[in-house]
Amino acid sequence: MNNFAKFGMLAVMGLSAILARPSDVAQLQNGFSIRHLRREVRGTNTRLYLDASSSSSYVDVSTSDIVSIEHEADAKELNAAAPAPTTVTSPIDVHAAVTAASGASGLDPDLIDSVIKAESNFNPHAVSRKGARGLMQLMPSTAQQLGVKDSFDPGANVDAGSRYLRDLLLQYNRDLAKALAAYNAGAGRVDRYHGVPPYHETYAYVSRIIADFNRKKLAERAALRAPAPKKLKGTASPSRAPAPIFQGTTASASPATE
Repeated sequence: MNNFAKFGMLAVMGLSAILARPSDVAQLQNGFSIRHLRREVRGTNTRLYLDASSSSSYVDVSTSDIVSIEHEADAKELNAAAPAPTTVTSPIDVHAAVTAASGASGLDPDLIDSVIKAESNFNPHAVSRKGARGLMQLMPSTAQQLGVKDSFDPGANVDAGSRYLRDLLLQYNRDLAKALAAYNAGAGRVDRYHGVPPYHETYAYVSRIIADFNRKKLAERAALRAPAPKKLKGTASPSRAPAPIFQGTTASASPATE
């Protein structure tokens, strides 16, 4: 075999190895996923390279829209290990779970709702690459400590996740940014950095939840300021339920420094 033929065979073998390399899967908030071979953060966007043979084959997505990055092999293994859902959870079921958890934990239901949106995008059967499960993405060890037998049960999952978040809020004197950072990255890292750890994933997570929560509170306040409809004669004014603790909590998230 001449040198040219040897070079050609090596090139084909090398290219095959590159193409055969397992890809990663970027899970997006809108429910879509993008398989890619490598990625890099460019400002507020993450560039996902789709083809190993061309640096011009890529797609840019907002980093805040990426829920998680899963290795394709790990994702298949986790999906195979996860029990198949027997029922489809409706938005009404999730709303009922949030309402019940709010009453039990004292957390604002809008805050619980914002955390669920960031954690699982309302998918009760979501499983992360690290093994976190359900609407509020409970790790198996955390679920066990909180007495959860089935993390895919919306009611049990949201109840436990809300109690855990409430305890973190109390631990950090109702500092929402620190509590959310501890929920995402662990209390040890928050204590180490005396605030939100300087991890892009955690910073984006905290910022996204606080922004979503504050939007809901601003809309709620705007609705309260709107002129009330004229009351019909003989009707009583509706009574307002007492506000749960932490309602209207606002905070700004910024990466901590050592």
